[in-house]
Amino acid sequence: MKLSRRTGKVMPSLKDAIRSSCLKDGMTISFHHHLRAGDYVLNDVLHTCTELGFSNLTVNASSIMACHTPLVEAIRAGVVTGIECNFMHASVGHAISQGLLANDVLFRTHGGRPAALESGTAHIDVAFIAASASDPEGNCNGKEGPSAFGSIGYAMSDAVHADYVIVITDHLMPYPLTDVSIPENLVDAVVVCDSIGDPDRIMSGTTRITRDPIGLLIADYTARAIEACGLLEDDFSFQTGAGGTSLAAAAYIGERMRKLGVTGSFASGGITGLLVDLLNEGVFKSLADVQCFDREAAASIRKNPHHVEISASRYASPQAKSTIVDRLDAVILGATEIGTDFSVNVHTDSNGMIMGGSGGHSDTAAGASLAIIAAPLVRARLPLIVDRPQTVSTPGKTIDLLVTQYGMAYNPKRRDLHDCLTGAGLPVFSIEELKEKAERLTGKPRLLKNEGRIVARVIGRDGDELDVIRAVHK
Repeated sequence: MKLSRRTGKVMPSLKDAIRSSCLKDGMTISFHHHLRAGDYVLNDVLHTCTELGFSNLTVNASSIMACHTPLVEAIRAGVVTGIECNFMHASVGHAISQGLLANDVLFRTHGGRPAALESGTAHIDVAFIAASASDPEGNCNGKEGPSAFGSIGYAMSDAVHADYVIVITDHLMPYPLTDVSIPENLVDAVVVCDSIGDPDRIMSGTTRITRDPIGLLIADYTARAIEACGLLEDDFSFQTGAGGTSLAAAAYIGERMRKLGVTGSFASGGITGLLVDLLNEGVFKSLADVQCFDREAAASIRKNPHHVEISASRYASPQAKSTIVDRLDAVILGATEIGTDFSVNVHTDSNGMIMGGSGGHSDTAAGASLAIIAAPLVRARLPLIVDRPQTVSTPGKTIDLLVTQYGMAYNPKRRDLHDCLTGAGLPVFSIEELKEKAERLTGKPRLLKNEGRIVARVIGRDGDELDVIRAVHK
């Protein structure tokens, strides 16, 4: 008699997988955002939960992206009453700012999220993990298959700490999968779907070097400031965002490193094709990748052993014994507003409406030797510098330098930067002087004071509440 072969953990449908998980009303479900604007999984799961009659669920997602607008309808239907995330796109954030959600949103950082799971401050009942490749037992990754998106670092903590883990894939491979990011011993069920998302949309329109002369000037000043501070030596390490100015700064830094004959240790964070090029040229020895920002990065992480996938915990958790962010020499960050105490807002717009979140902003600012805000002094006729930001996303004590097209200002706690910057001929001012310059160009902005109910709480990477966000009623 021929013995029957095991079929693994593959479920007939998403509905069957959810039923098997013992999910109940009031529980927390989690998602990652590695597919960014191309993600289908969060919406598919919420649609299925609606059909199954669930209510009062909390969504714990590493980020809420533009494609997740169906979440608004799930809130209106009472299926979702709570959200925990590190970033929220305006397409959902504006509805939250108008008081739609029953409970306060909890905004954490990319490092604070795994730290909260590790400490038990946050809990996940059922984790839904989009994987571009999986075998029948749930060994999975984001590197293979037609929907490959690269690193799956933000989902790793979910897999470790959730009570029940469901892997959702559109590419089932034979057992055993050999390149494993999340292993089978952490997975309870596997669901095969038509598509987990559109990997071409992980770029979200943000990963191109700016051609704007103002952005290029800011980028040049930023690179010159890093060099002036003596950081461009062998084993230099840094991180930058995926915005156009930040990428231009990375390109300028690469040029200076080539000119100086410097070989960097690593670049980290969200990885782009530009950083992949610097790795391939030998400008950096390695990339520490918690998230790929474009298809070039996703292709690189699959084939280059020096392009290393890392978990969100290893990236930035203050609960970990050591992290990548604590080894950074420099980080280049953006801002919606910056206060005269150097505290930064990246959560809300000029009207106080939710349109972003810290992500790794606070984590890298706290860890890097030189934390730089690179941003235009005036944007849409509004000054960058204010007495106090609408929302405090990153404490001022962790920011070292502000760079604008009109010059730069160092945090008074970093008086050691003065001689470095002025000695290199860079335009240095106090932050108050830059604020006055901006207001001469724009006029003094009216003070906006939102007095609606609290709709969100900004939790620092250490777990303390940094600020609250109040409702804005139009």
